[in-house]
Amino acid sequence: MPAYKYTLKSGKTLWYANFYYTDWTGEKKHICKRGFKTQREAKDYERSFLDQQSSSSDILFSSLVANYLEDMEHRLKPTTMENKRFIIETKLLPYFGKQKICDIDTIKVRKWQNELISYRDDDGKPFSQTYLKTVNNQLSAIMNYAVSHYRLPVNPCRAAGSMGKSKADEMNIWTQAEYEKFSSAISKSSMKLAFDILFYTGMRSGELLALTPADILSSKRIDINKNYAKIKGEELFLEPKTPKAKRCISIPDFLYDDIQEYISKLYGIGNGDRIFYFQKTALEKEMKRVSERIGLKPIRVHDLRHSHASMLIELGFTPLEIADRLGHESVKTTLDTYSHLYPDKDQKLADRLNQFRKN
Repeated sequence: MPAYKYTLKSGKTLWYANFYYTDWTGEKKHICKRGFKTQREAKDYERSFLDQQSSSSDILFSSLVANYLEDMEHRLKPTTMENKRFIIETKLLPYFGKQKICDIDTIKVRKWQNELISYRDDDGKPFSQTYLKTVNNQLSAIMNYAVSHYRLPVNPCRAAGSMGKSKADEMNIWTQAEYEKFSSAISKSSMKLAFDILFYTGMRSGELLALTPADILSSKRIDINKNYAKIKGEELFLEPKTPKAKRCISIPDFLYDDIQEYISKLYGIGNGDRIFYFQKTALEKEMKRVSERIGLKPIRVHDLRHSHASMLIELGFTPLEIADRLGHESVKTTLDTYSHLYPDKDQKLADRLNQFRKN
């Protein structure tokens, strides 16, 4: 694995890697990469490149991840990929990046889990149980990929066991009274309307930010047909999260009137232009600022969706009706997410059986 030295006109010495490899089609190819400051950097580049061409379990975890992400990029949405990259770069590569995947055993996985479980930030707060579960699932997904494509005999995450929980012990929501207190304290008309739409429709923030005047129907319904995201400075309009997420929902008269009044004041807006031109981060900052100022318990922007679902449950709507409105792929998703908000369901069932027996 030699590396070669060359000198620039300025007299500066650099290194280059020069080698051949066989690609996945069986064709022999030549690589010449210049610009390395040291011989070691040139050799490391060649070693990493050839490692990524390998299909055996002695591949480095960092090389496996590079191949995994390249593969997944063709199959997953940009927003999903962005989340994957962040978790991998901050929670996986620092621990496993320099290890061969065949050397990552259950003991190493358990030690990694224990470090994350023991972590505390500057305020003494640990990672949430749901976040720990998400991070653990990502490592397991990568190791499953290695089992399928890199001859790894078993996924060590399975024997190591999981960490965290798929659902939070307690869901943070606002009641309608709490939300109205928050809404009345917002001074910016655009922000107030955006939050009103989120609370009274249960939309996802990406669906809200993708709305155009054409999506506001005269039948007092909103056509939810796309999702907005901004990744690395690029604005994207994506397909909804799932097929069921593409939906048309009714809205109350007051909300329809407020939306139409707001749009009428937007100079030069076209039917296909976005109604709201800020980002999700602006919503998060405004929510934090206002709720702290008026003494409301802090919740996330996404928790307004949960708050809407909670309100619908209180109003007596069925899980099927709620699933359709929220754009869940199945009623099971709705029940899995909000079953704890039906605390007296068993008692109601018993009461109905009592009435049946009396009759």
